[in-house]
Amino acid sequence: MARTKYVFNTKTLAYEELKRSKGQKIFRTSLFLVSSLALSIVLVVISFMFFESPRERMQKREISQYQLQTEIMNDRLDKMQLVLDELADKDDDIYRIIFEAEPIPREIRQAGYGGADRYAALEGYDNSKLLEQTAKKLDKIASQIYVQSKSFDEVFEMAKNKEKMLASLPAIQPVNNTDLKRIASYYGYRIDPIYKVQKFHAGIDFSAPKGTHIFATGDGVVVKTKKSRRGYGNTIDIDHGYGYHTFYAHTSKFLVRKGDKVKRGQVIGEVGNTGKSTAPHLHYEVRKNKRAINPIYYFYNDLSPEEYELLLDLSKRPSQSLD
Repeated sequence: MARTKYVFNTKTLAYEELKRSKGQKIFRTSLFLVSSLALSIVLVVISFMFFESPRERMQKREISQYQLQTEIMNDRLDKMQLVLDELADKDDDIYRIIFEAEPIPREIRQAGYGGADRYAALEGYDNSKLLEQTAKKLDKIASQIYVQSKSFDEVFEMAKNKEKMLASLPAIQPVNNTDLKRIASYYGYRIDPIYKVQKFHAGIDFSAPKGTHIFATGDGVVVKTKKSRRGYGNTIDIDHGYGYHTFYAHTSKFLVRKGDKVKRGQVIGEVGNTGKSTAPHLHYEVRKNKRAINPIYYFYNDLSPEEYELLLDLSKRPSQSLD
């Protein structure tokens, strides 16, 4: 029951019961409710700002655990990257060298995933940088694993065809020349016999009588025979596969033609003196991926270690080419 309030009437000098109108009652009630609501809101805001709810504390613990797990994952990814780098080094420096294959270019191994929007969904969080870093590492490792897997598939195929590959390599001398001193000119810069200036000599000149047999130095296919009175004169070009070609110049006679399959040691022509040649000889080149390389490195089937050392020593001495 509501208490009755009294007020002192100065005119009658007596206490009289306080009577409020209906409007005053509604106003006071409304004021009380508004004040109570405002106080409640202030209390709620203060509690949210300075005090954590049990649910918030639980969520913070979960976030801390997720962050710790992400950091551990990053550490494991770094270790996986080291293992993958070691595999790539072994692949390039051991496996692919054994099978005479070119190393995989670094830009292909390191190729990542493009697109600036790829990681846009990870932005806007407190740990966005960590999440994006982890995602990039995962993408990079996935890309490198794919490249390495394809490389191992290629090496596996080369291993299955190793016997065929070894038979195709240019591994013997193109003429029956056991006297190493009869090699007239070696690979490198030599004096041109016509112009008497130093020029790069892309092959080896084997001095031999006209009509001496010329042998294919590895299994392959004749891709070109050409007759000419200039330059290298009559020439034979053999494709051995695996990026190798051999080139035979100044021949006097062809014993093969374009499209013929040849075996190592098969007679393909005869030594001559055609083109720009100052004496009967065979100019012989080995080319890998369209680049001339020193044929000396491919005589290992014909020479003993001592003979090979002598050949290397002779190749370093200045000389004049025969073409």
